[in-house]
Amino acid sequence: MKINYFEEVKRLTLLDDVFMTVVFQEEPELVEFSLKIILNLDLKVKSVRVQDTLVNLKGRGVRFDIHAVSADGKHFDIEIQRQDSGANVKRARYNSSMLDANILLAGEDTNALPETYVIFITEHDVLKMNEPIYFIERVIVGKEKFFDDGAHIVYVNNSIRDDTPLGKLMHDFACADPDEMIYPIFFDKAGSHKKDKEKVMKLVGVMEKILNEKMLDLAKKMLRKGKVSFEEIAEYCELPLEKVQELAASISPQIKEQT
Repeated sequence: MKINYFEEVKRLTLLDDVFMTVVFQEEPELVEFSLKIILNLDLKVKSVRVQDTLVNLKGRGVRFDIHAVSADGKHFDIEIQRQDSGANVKRARYNSSMLDANILLAGEDTNALPETYVIFITEHDVLKMNEPIYFIERVIVGKEKFFDDGAHIVYVNNSIRDDTPLGKLMHDFACADPDEMIYPIFFDKAGSHKKDKEKVMKLVGVMEKILNEKMLDLAKKMLRKGKVSFEEIAEYCELPLEKVQELAASISPQIKEQT
């Protein structure tokens, strides 16, 4: 089935990985604006890296949706999740540890660790307490005192889109029509990627590339299972037969076409 990518672009929101990646990569002002509202902090973002991959000593990596650093050295990992499973509490812990492990240089004292924030913006109320935002901090049990290590975890519930500054921000994150966005900066910056012809074409190209990569991965999985013919794989994955044959040869010379 032929996909109309231009219609797909119209339906994209900032909760969608492809739109989020392109917009926040090219419009870092939106990252700063969002952080100010979510954290109620007066800050200046000096750098933004989108889809930033960090690797630990054992080779296990993690890809941050948005990795921002403020002018005063704070680090922010912003994860935008439509699936609840992508925002589980152990992932929050892991991402926080990966920030720490990749910040200090060799020989630096741990006291040099800056404040870090792992922020999940989730489509649903993952923590299920009907709050618009959750701030998670370590405490000293029985003493009602914070264990102030500078590591913060925040969950933002996108399903609450009320008339507060945060609620309006969540509305704009979930808004497909830029004309319905509340904040002028989102209408201007994010909206331009829906209205500017050159930017729309770039989005279409990114979407086509992602889909093609997914179809190639699917074709490889089907080839490894060895249960369907090359022609069927080519038809299902919308790939040229020659490409399927090339993939089969690259996986293993022993892969034979099913008849």
